[in-house]
Amino acid sequence: MPHTHPTFTLDQIQAPIAAEMEEFEHKFRQSMRTKVLLLDKIMGYIVKRKGKQIRPMFVFLTARATRAEPATGDPLPDATFRGAALIELLHTATLVHDDVVDESNYRRGFFSINALWKNKIAVLVGDYLLSRGLLLALENDDYDLLKIVSNAVRELSEGELLQIEKARKLDITEDVYFDIIRQKTASLIASCTAVGASSVGADKEVIERARLFGEKVGIAFQIKDDLFDYGTAEIGKPVGIDIKEKKMTLPLIYALQQASWLQKRKVIFNVKNNDGHRDRVQQVIEFVKQSGGLDYAVATMKRYRDEALSILHTFPESPSRTSLEELINYTIEREK
Repeated sequence: MPHTHPTFTLDQIQAPIAAEMEEFEHKFRQSMRTKVLLLDKIMGYIVKRKGKQIRPMFVFLTARATRAEPATGDPLPDATFRGAALIELLHTATLVHDDVVDESNYRRGFFSINALWKNKIAVLVGDYLLSRGLLLALENDDYDLLKIVSNAVRELSEGELLQIEKARKLDITEDVYFDIIRQKTASLIASCTAVGASSVGADKEVIERARLFGEKVGIAFQIKDDLFDYGTAEIGKPVGIDIKEKKMTLPLIYALQQASWLQKRKVIFNVKNNDGHRDRVQQVIEFVKQSGGLDYAVATMKRYRDEALSILHTFPESPSRTSLEELINYTIEREK
């Protein structure tokens, strides 16, 4: 399948759902209002920090692409908006809790909640977001959506714990790596696409196809993130941060598989004992580049992208389907 470089901006990709995105932002901001002053302040801060909004875009675009009559510009049902809000609420809750656990002071260039307020407040805010999401779904009998998103949160936690369990050993196989990222990162995009399809009343088979599409996209996205660690571009994420944090990424796993026992021991020693030393981290980066780890990861990422696109093409042609295709290429070829 020939494919062109993205000439599309996020605004152009958003075109088929521009009205929905605007309405969603407004609705979401309103729904975050609360009578507790401290909480209201924090909610306002969270809403203000919104990133590229890739998640809601996946929900709305998939909803439009999987709907039985893609030709009509009818507004999407309220359930789609609730589904997008549910994902934002539950996902933000997990991020707030993550920042507490990691004692991290920043998220996407903004101060984290635990950095501005106390850990206890951050944990309670995470709980609050979680319950807001659950109630939003229950009050509207959105059991299907709740099931999809709760499942994703469970997978997220399992993936994170699996990674922690395996990280100590540093001898992660490729199979385990894919298990981890399928649960830890791909389940999130998969829940967006499944929620999108489910919210417009698609049947089980279509929802499952949408979910699988999202999962493949999510895996490709994660491999792209792995590649950033090797300074493939000037981005917000510092080069070598995964190596410093002793995270096993696909390029490194592949490179270690190719290495001799002695080489392997040396590299693992450097990863384990780098203490943030530039030269040790740099040695690992050089080793991975020379072993073909980067080329291998790029090829794997493209394979997942192509699998995602072939699933996407089982849905009827529509502007939203085209946008989903562009969104994938945009994210995979982005330089930051």
